[in-house]
Amino acid sequence: MRAPETGIAGYIARWRPSSVSPRAAAFARDVIAAVAPPGQERAKNLLWAAGKLADYAIGLGLDPVPEVVLHPSVAERFTRCAPGLSGVARRTLRTNLRFIGRRVVPHLYPEDLPLPRERAKQPYSPAEIGGYLALADAQPAAERRMRAAGLVCLGAGAGLIRGDLRDVRGADVVCRSGGVVVTVPGARPRAVPVLARYHAPLLAAARSARSGLICGGSDPGRRNLTNPLIRALDAGSGLPRLDTSRLRATWLRDCAELLGLATFMHAAGISCSQRLGDLVAGLEPASEAGAVRLPGAARQP
Repeated sequence: MRAPETGIAGYIARWRPSSVSPRAAAFARDVIAAVAPPGQERAKNLLWAAGKLADYAIGLGLDPVPEVVLHPSVAERFTRCAPGLSGVARRTLRTNLRFIGRRVVPHLYPEDLPLPRERAKQPYSPAEIGGYLALADAQPAAERRMRAAGLVCLGAGAGLIRGDLRDVRGADVVCRSGGVVVTVPGARPRAVPVLARYHAPLLAAARSARSGLICGGSDPGRRNLTNPLIRALDAGSGLPRLDTSRLRATWLRDCAELLGLATFMHAAGISCSQRLGDLVAGLEPASEAGAVRLPGAARQP
């Protein structure tokens, strides 16, 4: 008489739950024995995932063999369409079934290639921003001085970029709610408080532009509107080439520092902002005056 198996292998061999059919349980035992999970809890989760998938496939008339049941298209359809599963259960099932498939039928699960992720641009240092403002102030023509300073201040002081940057007119920069605010038109209209360092040069640029575009030109839709200003601030002075994306990154970095965001995320044990975005989506933003006070953007007396 054969002695009963012990350990994880024995647990897998004895697994016969009432929640799946005998054929599905037999399929699950075979494939999970091939996976050889390291612990009983892990084995239990993988057996349940494989058994549920097999019951689903058998119900569709598919043969309970690994090449059919564990095919990515079958597993994906199951995790998306099987009734009675919560969102968390579906995500866990998908992860476990891909784990099983890569070990039992690896030819059906080629290794994922890493996709490139766009990383934030490197912010400018305070000295570099000071250098750009000095170059703007050294331009020979008064209008060019104001436009160049306005470009730097709208980017590093208010985080504007692309269409938002091109659309801002002098009349959109106002002293309001205890600070200096840029009223952004366009697809995402909003009021942005300007960081205190940039108040004076941006207000001067706005007064110079009046009702015209701060960065120059007459048509906001014209392409490469900021290129002449960027070339004017590229005077071989040892500064890197001006990049509006880096100006916005500078604003984001400075705001995060003023808000204590790094301290908060470290204390919360958070390294990625995705969950923060999910949570913030259910909150109401503060008033404009609150937005001015929060990053220390109030006007100095």
